Order: sequence, then C-alpha cells, then structure tokens
Amino acid sequence: MLKRKISLLRLLVLPLTLLSLAGCMGSTTPVSDRNSQLTQGNVQLVVKSGVTTKAEILDAFGAPNVTTRDAQGMEVWTYQRSGQASQSASQSGGWTILLAGQSASSSGFESTSRMMTLIIKFNSQDIVYDFNSRSSNF
Repeated sequence: MLKRKISLLRLLVLPLTLLSLAGCMGSTTPVSDRNSQLTQGNVQLVVKSGVTTKAEILDAFGAPNVTTRDAQGMEVWTYQRSGQASQSASQSGGWTILLAGQSASSSGFESTSRMMTLIIKFNSQDIVYDFNSRSSNF
C-alpha cells in the first residue's frame, strides 16, 4: 500500500514539476515591442496634426532616432525602423514503377526587407503641426 502511494505521488509530481519548469522558461518576445508599433497604419491612427502631443508620440513609438530643429526653430523628430523577413520552402516527390523511376525536388528562399521612416514637426506648444511617413519594401 505504501509503495502504491509513493508511485502515485511520483506520477503526480513529475508532470507538475515539468509544468512549473515550462513556466520559468524565458519569453521570446522582445523587451520593447515599440519598434513593431511603427507601421503605416499606426501612424495614421495615432498622429493627427494639431491634436497629438509629444507625450502621446513617445508613448506610441518610443524615443526618436534623431531630433533636430527646422529653419523656424521648431523641433523635428525622425523615426526610422527596418525589418527583414525570410521564408524558405522545399518540395519533393517521386514515383517508381518496377525498374523505371522519376524523382523531382525543388526548394526556395525568399527574403524581404522593409523600411519605415516617420518625420514629425512640433509647434511651440509641443503639438504635432506636420508629419510625413514613408514605407518601402525591397
């Protein structure tokens, strides 16, 4: 009876231990996902001339890559983000009939790069008065 309880306890402890260890494993998500928030769609949703403040821009996109002043002395923030996506695929197939046969295979690799640039100009009240964005794929 005691041996049976110990065996049952082992069966319960092992899965619970594995489950708790899986919960301790590190996450693969980046520390800051603000880079991924800089998309053409998010720019159109967040940035409004005469409405959006510097604080809202910082909250949405993080710190800019470059800050400068234009000819009128107004602050200009520039964001530039790039990303790359890769995809590979392979296919194979074949058939044989007694001594004759045929085989075919194909493989491919595709890589795409994307660049997003956002330039925001602020007025003296730290509100957006003009902005331009451009997204390019190559």
